[in-house]
Amino acid sequence: MSNPLRSLGLGPLALKLWHQPLGRLRDSLRNGGPFVERETERQRLLMVEAARALPALPQPANAPRLALHLLTGKRFLYQAVFCLHSFARQSGVAIEAHLYDDGSFDEDLRVQLAQLGPGVVFHPMAETRAKLDALLPESRFPVLRERWRNYPNIRKLTDPHLGSTGWKLVIDSDLLFFRRPDFLLDWCAAPDRPLHAVDCEESYGYSRPLMERLAGAPIPPLVNVGLCGLRSDALDWDQLEAWCAELIAREKTSYYLEQALVAMLVARAQSCAVAPAADYLTNPGRQEGAHPTAVMHHYVAESKRWYYRHGWREVQRQLA
Repeated sequence: MSNPLRSLGLGPLALKLWHQPLGRLRDSLRNGGPFVERETERQRLLMVEAARALPALPQPANAPRLALHLLTGKRFLYQAVFCLHSFARQSGVAIEAHLYDDGSFDEDLRVQLAQLGPGVVFHPMAETRAKLDALLPESRFPVLRERWRNYPNIRKLTDPHLGSTGWKLVIDSDLLFFRRPDFLLDWCAAPDRPLHAVDCEESYGYSRPLMERLAGAPIPPLVNVGLCGLRSDALDWDQLEAWCAELIAREKTSYYLEQALVAMLVARAQSCAVAPAADYLTNPGRQEGAHPTAVMHHYVAESKRWYYRHGWREVQRQLA
């Protein structure tokens, strides 16, 4: 049946005047309402300032060295700073933090990076673009290059792995660690299979039949790429280009494309290291958010409220 509003040419108007405001209202209510949102934003700004005051990442003598890879920039550097400090504090390792410019780095951010000390390896946008032009030319990879320009999440796949070898642990910035991450430390010490976290709900953006036909294997449930360990030289960029083209042609673009691609890669692996969901927790609730007991929180959706109100302050307390 046709939509009567659409038949009258009112579809876009209804979207603007009704559906979008209603969606914003629902989001606001999920986040506690406008007054709570205002306080949460105040706490977020305090976190931004607190991140500027944190010292260099610790580099304990004779400790094992562990590499972490993060895509970051103007909107997320303060989160990356707290994430890295919390990981270093709980693990006791010397972190080698590879930070990939999302295109928004300026001189102020470079100064903040310098404060983190010699444990940071910065990958500027010019370096990434040179790799893309040499190894992922637009004439051969038009879909991946278009997605790289317009869909930043795909850069968590391309930027750390393109033109590289060996296993890499790529993590999101909005993670905090509250206990020793033994599962991750063990994997990093001897990586031999892909690694991923567990989502709070399945979010692939594409239908399972299409994903499974392309992957040629059953798609595992609840793959979350807040933690993502892959071997760079095992990635088949021609295959990823073909998968992207087919997914988008049949079911349009999706915010979760990168997560769908990793789920398909994992589906083809013989085995996978899956972070225990209770310890490496995606979307913690109110009680857990206020009083962390898990090893790690990944603050997605409504749990951002507990991130800005409680999580970073607990890390700051532990660092004091």
